[in-house]
Amino acid sequence: MANWNQISEDVRTRGSTFDIIRKEALMKLHRYTKRNVIVYYSGWLQKNVRELQQALSINDMDMNGFMTATNGLDTKVGLDLVLHTPGGEVAATEAIISYLQSKFENIRVIVPQLAMSGGTMIACSAHQIVMGRHSSLGPVDPQIGGVPAHGIVEE
Repeated sequence: MANWNQISEDVRTRGSTFDIIRKEALMKLHRYTKRNVIVYYSGWLQKNVRELQQALSINDMDMNGFMTATNGLDTKVGLDLVLHTPGGEVAATEAIISYLQSKFENIRVIVPQLAMSGGTMIACSAHQIVMGRHSSLGPVDPQIGGVPAHGIVEE
């Protein structure tokens, strides 16, 4: 797998977009695993996205994306879900998990960097989790207005 500098150089020299490079990498993964591959990620680690945090987190609107991405796939060959997320709404996360488990006999979650809170829930609901040495899962910590619910209960 290429590193960020190699991808950037490939984009620069080919005059291509990141989307073309991303699709090529996903096709390589699909050919290697012989499984369906979909990606769920957001730009939540980028600068100046605090005001977009709600939109970058797992929410009810994501179900449409999962339904669209999985429509027409051969569910018997399993699913590889590449996951990079800050987490999000508990009910939406549970609904996505339930939906994916109802469609696929085997789900493998690949965490290239981080899957926090609701992302951890999705990863732990899979049959297998694949992570790099630098990857991490976060705590499942429900929050109310950005404050951990456990702290509110203790107060």
